[in-house]
Amino acid sequence: MANIVFCWELGAALGHAGRLKALAQPLRARGHAVSFVLRDLVHTRRLLAGASSRGIPVYQAPLWLHRVEGLPPGEASLADILLACGWLDADAMAGLVDGWRHLFSALQADVVVGDYAPGALLAARSLGIASSAVGAGFQIPPAGPLPPLRDWETVPRARMAATEARVLATANAVLARHGAAPYGRAADLLRGDVPLLCTWPELDPWGRAEADERWFGPTIAGAGAGVPAWPEGAGPRVFAYLRGPHPEHGVMLDALARAGCRTLCYLPEVAAGAAPPYAHLSIAWAAGPVALHEALRESAFAVCHAGESTVSQALLAGVPLLMLPRTAESFLTARRVRRLGAGINVNEMARPLDWDAVVGRMLEGSDFRAAAQAFARRHADFDAGRQAETITAMLEALL
Repeated sequence: MANIVFCWELGAALGHAGRLKALAQPLRARGHAVSFVLRDLVHTRRLLAGASSRGIPVYQAPLWLHRVEGLPPGEASLADILLACGWLDADAMAGLVDGWRHLFSALQADVVVGDYAPGALLAARSLGIASSAVGAGFQIPPAGPLPPLRDWETVPRARMAATEARVLATANAVLARHGAAPYGRAADLLRGDVPLLCTWPELDPWGRAEADERWFGPTIAGAGAGVPAWPEGAGPRVFAYLRGPHPEHGVMLDALARAGCRTLCYLPEVAAGAAPPYAHLSIAWAAGPVALHEALRESAFAVCHAGESTVSQALLAGVPLLMLPRTAESFLTARRVRRLGAGINVNEMARPLDWDAVVGRMLEGSDFRAAAQAFARRHADFDAGRQAETITAMLEALL
């Protein structure tokens, strides 16, 4: 049996840890030793609780904790995101990679599975350990030049090429120190030896042709810990998964309350003890992760920051989405949903925003629900357990 290490390094949404949990379970059932190395050890604690995760050791991921000065304004591609996370300098990255290498050596890793974890994949390559990148389309770019993050803006190709070359040079300088083979493209930093796209072409932010990759559909971690506890009353139910702080949480929740909605909200910071951004009898604050499939089944629509996992599960349930994206990744996901006709991306709307009109449109929008239900019908045969087993077999093939 093998030692398989699951890693999450970049990105803030809990969906990264949820995906790793779902993929680790069948591998563990087959007798493999499994470890988690995660960006966040606090908010993932309840997510990973339960018999399926009991006994799996969890370690802190080596992270870039410093501010990088002098970068060009705005993020033109994934290379710019990496530069801000330490990839500007080979000496800096060598320190982080050493942290990963020590972890993998101590854990006697046979396979490294990275969910938005380029440092982990780089360290695995430096040690000659087989690796796989898993995740949504954003964090596993096409095999070629990195696509622009903001395709609606004009960014000089020379700038993008220079940034990509800098990231690639940093990675290859680190690999050279360990006598390992260099990468050929910057995209390889995020693809690993075997890229496994846990999404569908309809939600791919890069708009790849279906034939260009293998698509496995989303990885779903299973039932959450908390049974939905809705506010009392007779209004429509709305589930909101938020992360804070956000300048529009309060006004959005206020509009939901004025529309008579009964909103169940999970905001990890509030669950950890922070003050809620809005208080009203029609707003209930969950003390921990909620059983999402149950909450969605009872919701008129869902509110989220367009994290891929939440979006996928809502669409599978035929539930439309009101989305407040916080990052380039979530904006691109929200744009795909809006183009499907299954929800509203508020970041594509002019400000100041009429939140009462937005909420009213979601409540009245039978076209949104029809589009979400059409998506659900297209993927009615999707089985999360079968997907995890399929990926398990591919990871075992790396041994």
